[in-house]
Amino acid sequence: MEFNVRRLAADAGTFLSRAVQFTEEKFGQAEKTELDAHLETLLIRAESTKHWTEKIMKQTEVVLQPNPNVRMEEFLYEMLDKKVPTRANNHELLGECMIDSGHEFGPGTAYGSALIKCGETEKLLGSAEKEFIHSSAINFLTPFRNFIEGDFKTISKERKLLQNKRLDLDAAKNRMKKARVADARSAVSILHTYTHTQLTSLLLFLNAGQLWAEEVQQAETELRIAQSEFDRQAEITRLLLEGIGSTHAHHLRCLNDFVDAQAAYYAQCYQYMVNLQKQLGSFPSTFTNNNQPAGSSSASVSVPSAPPAASLPTLPPNQASPALNELRSTSGTRKARVLYDYDAASSSELSLLADEVITVSSVPGMDSDWLMGQRGNQKGKVPITYLELLN
Repeated sequence: MEFNVRRLAADAGTFLSRAVQFTEEKFGQAEKTELDAHLETLLIRAESTKHWTEKIMKQTEVVLQPNPNVRMEEFLYEMLDKKVPTRANNHELLGECMIDSGHEFGPGTAYGSALIKCGETEKLLGSAEKEFIHSSAINFLTPFRNFIEGDFKTISKERKLLQNKRLDLDAAKNRMKKARVADARSAVSILHTYTHTQLTSLLLFLNAGQLWAEEVQQAETELRIAQSEFDRQAEITRLLLEGIGSTHAHHLRCLNDFVDAQAAYYAQCYQYMVNLQKQLGSFPSTFTNNNQPAGSSSASVSVPSAPPAASLPTLPPNQASPALNELRSTSGTRKARVLYDYDAASSSELSLLADEVITVSSVPGMDSDWLMGQRGNQKGKVPITYLELLN
């Protein structure tokens, strides 16, 4: 019990000494030991890393789960250390709705069959989205969160210890300064007493001077100890802060994983939609082509199986329209209506505007996905999937 009381009193004394030193520094009444420039730079970089890591985490969570209510629910489950209940996402809910309505209208009808096919694709999109979110949470968010909740907490703890050791060092310097001033004043008093007072008074001042000399010696010992502890803590903190460089390298690898996951997810979704377009293209044009008025006499190829993109799908020869086969066999020219805007990727291509009519022809040796287009004096390659051949 006696030991605990003494320990408590010592801790209270240390806390009070630090508080006094901190207060005097704030009011400019005490000197402050500054950290070296390298350590200050490392501290600034660590704070910046923490700040931006937290912001990136927050915005990534918004991208992966835009619904704030769901994010709050998942956070509460995480705080309670419980498993988040499995729920269907928006794509899966839409898919189920489409499939149910398709069965209601009849799988044998064009509309019902199309709804079922769209619903199945939406459910595939939902599954791909879940896989992307799960992969991103493990390979991207978790390492970032581990840094904030692990490494940076350790850095903050050691930085706080460094601050305390710095306050102890400056308090020891202050005590040392005051002890030396008091010892000097005592020496002056001894000389004054020796010349003006009796020998008894002189002995008393000599004893007081000895006490101040012992106080100076004790202050010097405390200062050496405080300096040693401060230097040791500064080195520990510096080593931890220099580890931020390896943290950046690790986060870079996580960022690459996140980008790879995004690329794979969007490529998978694109492939699902391309396949769906091909399936819907098998329906009669009466049901699938809304751009052509009923009763129009103009014939056209089937709706392109892919939206505008830098890379166009290859159409096998046996899937080409009769009009396209005729154009290639005769090497003649035909009129074609442009379905989408197209920006030429090189000088050999021709830029297109939706709904304009151009002249196209087949050139021997040209890629089967392209035709030669002409608008006035302008000539260039144009992608087949952006065109609708006219009679």
